[in-house]
Amino acid sequence: RMSMGINVIVDDVAGYKVVRLEGKLDATSSPMLEDQLSELLGEKHHHLFIDFTRLEYLSSAGMRLLLSTTKKLKSEGGKLSLFAINDEVMEIIDMAGFEKILFIYSNEEEAMKAM
Repeated sequence: RMSMGINVIVDDVAGYKVVRLEGKLDATSSPMLEDQLSELLGEKHHHLFIDFTRLEYLSSAGMRLLLSTTKKLKSEGGKLSLFAINDEVMEIIDMAGFEKILFIYSNEEEAMKAM
């Protein structure tokens, strides 16, 4: 699905859903990702992975969504794993102090192993 500067692709990997992001996650594009994540939560996928390989930008709106999804999944005994975050995006996460709250892995393999 393409919308407002972001492309969201959902893959099945080893029985888990991997959400691959392309473009920018900001106030304009967050609602679309939120819909997609809500849909997956509704289908009882409690362990979700988000692939940041092609994400160029993350705004505070995008971070709020990641945080609220992390909390939602945690309350269901699940987990939101993020991986392959580039330096610019990682800097934004660090500045907000969210690196301690979010589950961040260097690559897909590492994120999967941590399950």
